[in-house]
Amino acid sequence: MKRDGVLHPIIYVRGYAMSRSEIDETTADPFCGFNVGSTVFRATADRTSPPRKYIFASPVVRLTSDPNLKYSDVFTNGHDVMDDEWDGTLSRKSIVIYRYYDSASNLFGTGQTPKIDDFAKGLSRLISRIRELVCRNPENGITSAQFRCYLVAHSMGGLVCRSFLQNAALDVDGTRQCVDKFFTYATPHNGIEVAGANVPAWLAANDISNFSREYMAGYLDLKALFENTKRVDWVRDTTDSLSSERMFCLIGTDRSDYEAALGLSRSFVGHGSDGLVRIENASVRGITSDGQESAPVAKAFVYRSHSGSFGIVNSEESYQNLIRFLFGDIRVDIWIDVEEIRLPEDVQKEGEAGKTIDALYQFEILASPRGKLWYLTRRIAEEDSVACLTHKEWMKASQKPQSLYVSSVFLDNDARVDPNRRSLAYSMMLGVRVPDYEVERRVWLNEHYEGGYLFRDSVVIEIFPPVGDNGQWSVMYDWQSGNPGKATKPLAATPTPDGKLAFSLGFDNGKKPGMRGRVRFIASEWNKWNR
Repeated sequence: MKRDGVLHPIIYVRGYAMSRSEIDETTADPFCGFNVGSTVFRATADRTSPPRKYIFASPVVRLTSDPNLKYSDVFTNGHDVMDDEWDGTLSRKSIVIYRYYDSASNLFGTGQTPKIDDFAKGLSRLISRIRELVCRNPENGITSAQFRCYLVAHSMGGLVCRSFLQNAALDVDGTRQCVDKFFTYATPHNGIEVAGANVPAWLAANDISNFSREYMAGYLDLKALFENTKRVDWVRDTTDSLSSERMFCLIGTDRSDYEAALGLSRSFVGHGSDGLVRIENASVRGITSDGQESAPVAKAFVYRSHSGSFGIVNSEESYQNLIRFLFGDIRVDIWIDVEEIRLPEDVQKEGEAGKTIDALYQFEILASPRGKLWYLTRRIAEEDSVACLTHKEWMKASQKPQSLYVSSVFLDNDARVDPNRRSLAYSMMLGVRVPDYEVERRVWLNEHYEGGYLFRDSVVIEIFPPVGDNGQWSVMYDWQSGNPGKATKPLAATPTPDGKLAFSLGFDNGKKPGMRGRVRFIASEWNKWNR
């Protein structure tokens, strides 16, 4: 069973409803979509193949039925916690739906949609109310100062949460320090782009201006940063707000299955999206008080569309990322350190002759925990989700190796396939695609084979937590091309200045063209502040 220290109330904040009828449908649903499950998922990006049957009951059902969690909803006698008629206390293991669209509906409200600012203020008040009810319950055994909660948001819901967390003027009840972690599904953190252009601020119809960067900069309190960078996906790391280290962005990569507007949305938003939100706009960036970009915010990629039957919220892989992030024991940030790039002989000669050479190196990563058929993160070239490095960037870099952050994986003791094995293990496939080499902006086709790899192999990583107060972490591994299904070789770990552990694996295809580098893992205890 989970330790009480990590079992905080979960507040779910749904996404954007465009039309008045969609707002009314949302208001008429007690769980605002968080109760919707699915029976299908696509194993490959090839839509000519039929989907695989895989039943996912819904996030609400799974949170309430999981024997390690046993969360419950907060509806009592037909009312929720913000109704005047509601009375009682709450368990710390509560699922609370932020019903911010009620006031905008024709059913319970005025039929006029408030601004994001008002939604953010309402979230502050909701957290204050939950804190009061949780702390009033003697079974929880916590004080107001100890109270914490989790924010879990889909799409525009993530912007509602960010405006509450980042804009102090909108935290009317002073509750943003109560937020322990923040998880977003497919949130347009840097706005929405249609046909290559950001939604203009003056386009106010159906509140679409909410996704204009110029307008977002206001309610996110980022006007100065926006003026300098033209981006609004910044999160300030300050002492009075939630650290970016406790945020997670789950990014969808399946545009083809997004059916909104009869498929017009995915057509205009284009490749490299979930059908509505572009991959490059679906995560946040931490920035320190002195203006330096901080460590990358945790993110993972799943082959899911923005919503619908193949949507990102109602999927097993998304749920597993969610519960591991909220309740897990180990965090592993994955980096690629490129140490050497070897060009084909003929291309190398052209470069030595003074001609301009370029290429796009695409890094594929798939990571799955032991015994599972789905991926915690999935970055594949055909799904436009790879990490990239251009040859020009490599040549211009003053510091080498060149490092690319690719994903974060969270592991959970209670999610082990075999409870008798104390280790936490996962497999990871690393692939580096053979690029289209360009000489003077012309593709070099001699001896090029489309779809080839400079390197491709899978590795099994098995992490053994320390036993006892003086115990040490240990890590085992094996590249699967040499020892399938095993992890038998010890991997040395080096402490980092911030108390984490770093360990790395070398890779090299030993040929021309080729690449030499290391996969670097930064591992740390997770949720230790809640224990």
